[in-house]
Amino acid sequence: MTENRTISGFVKPGFEAVREVFIENFELRDELGAACCIYYQGEKVVDLWGGIRNEATGEPWKEDTMVLVWSTTKGLSALAMALAHSQGLFDYNVPVSKYWPEFAQHGKEKITIRQLMAHQAGLYAFDELADKEIIADPDRLAVVLARQKPAYEPGTRHAYHALTLGFYQSELLRRVDPKGRSLGQYFHDEIATPLGLDFYIRLPEDIPNSRLATPRQPKFSISAMRSAPVAFILATMSPRSAIRRALVGTEFCLDENRIYTRNYEVPSGGGVGTARAIAHAYSVFATGGKELGLREETFQELIAPPIAPSKGLRDGALKTDAAYSLGFTRPLSKNPFGSPSSFGMPGTGGSFGFADPQFKIGYGYVLNGFGTSFPTDPRNNALCAAMYHSIGETDLYPDL
Repeated sequence: MTENRTISGFVKPGFEAVREVFIENFELRDELGAACCIYYQGEKVVDLWGGIRNEATGEPWKEDTMVLVWSTTKGLSALAMALAHSQGLFDYNVPVSKYWPEFAQHGKEKITIRQLMAHQAGLYAFDELADKEIIADPDRLAVVLARQKPAYEPGTRHAYHALTLGFYQSELLRRVDPKGRSLGQYFHDEIATPLGLDFYIRLPEDIPNSRLATPRQPKFSISAMRSAPVAFILATMSPRSAIRRALVGTEFCLDENRIYTRNYEVPSGGGVGTARAIAHAYSVFATGGKELGLREETFQELIAPPIAPSKGLRDGALKTDAAYSLGFTRPLSKNPFGSPSSFGMPGTGGSFGFADPQFKIGYGYVLNGFGTSFPTDPRNNALCAAMYHSIGETDLYPDL
């Protein structure tokens, strides 16, 4: 292994298999730069990083390197919403319009917060295209959000709200929070600062480029394409498909001069941080959230089985079965991660973070060399398998 592929960090005795797989990802699975962190029963047992932060310059990935994690951000946003629920700011089961009266347009008056956060609201795209300036102005964005008409009868089906979900959650939070904070600010104040997390849903100006990993464009291959449903592949080729429309605006998170856009809040896909921060946050929630004052009622909501839409689990945007609950993705037999009580979220290119309350695990994996496998990434799967095998649980990933 060359110097710029050096692996740093530590694993606790018993978790050596995770380090072996982490190294194999560089040797066998085209990893560029990455980090993986695992908490088990409240203790940090794996903290690894390595590879290249910037492919153009060859600069190495360092201990404090942060990277854009795309939709893995949704999980951190959902943790913030869960904490707000625990603080009594809203009820998952009531209509969004109770707290946000203007939301009750075009048949949206009965959409509950639970349905919205399970991608069942039919609000996966903007008919009225929101440009970067509108997204940066919460008051203007709220008007666009409220005017959107659902694409289907809410509660009957789900389609991945790739970008819009975080904006809806943030506006809801602004309405119920006594301080009127956005989701990103609330996350910073209530979770990131108390726990000392290097993770930002709104990246500040004072973070230097030297701390940020530059993303590499994905390398498509026939084998990667074979992993995706044919319907999904076809959908990505049509600009009018649900998934293409749902992704409009994600490009605003990137900045040619500063790698990532600063002071710009995209709670569904603009989070920048470390694997260590993601794993720590999920670990706190996996072990009951006492450090943040999480109520038992909210914890039970997080681990409860997801409520499927009336017409089944097929996601109208992703063209594959999916399960969502309270802003998180949940395990399915075709997309397993952890025990049935686990909750988390993957991101474009392969990043992933989740909590497994049954085994008290907080897991975070981030990278800058995008993969193209769908719906799961082989690098992440191998790391998860090694993690569970290290604690004696081989049934969750029997084939790896």
